[in-house]
Amino acid sequence: MRYLILLLALFASTARADDAKPFNPADYPPAVQKALHYANEECESQDGGVVTFASDTVRKVDLTGDGREDYIVDFRDAKCGDRETTYCGTGGCVMTILVTLPDGSVRPVFDGYIRSYKILAPPIKRGAARTVRFDLHGSYCGGFGTQACVKERAITATPFAFKQP
Repeated sequence: MRYLILLLALFASTARADDAKPFNPADYPPAVQKALHYANEECESQDGGVVTFASDTVRKVDLTGDGREDYIVDFRDAKCGDRETTYCGTGGCVMTILVTLPDGSVRPVFDGYIRSYKILAPPIKRGAARTVRFDLHGSYCGGFGTQACVKERAITATPFAFKQP
């Protein structure tokens, strides 16, 4: 009986894996495709070969609170040929945040290196922007590489960047 259950579980997980849709940059708006194109340019400049995007390279989520999908492009798991660290360094990995404007166009509001991020719980006020907690290189907080540096930012249509003091 145990073998039958194991076989059924294996079959079910294989079926789900077969249903997974491969990553396709053409599934996203032109501004997101442009952000993804960066990966190709960077890989090509390093003679790295073909870029492989992870299935979660682009994340769709309403960050601005306006009911429209915004986009987080995170190159953490993207690969340039056999290289796994083309888009990451001691300061973290390349990440771009793009927001959808009222006219339907999409534009970047952040582009930089981050170690990790977390989208915080939605605000109580309906339609308010979501806050993202960024873990950054220690130098953004006046320290050095390994020191913790956490900054939070409410995501709106206004571009922003983190600056070193």
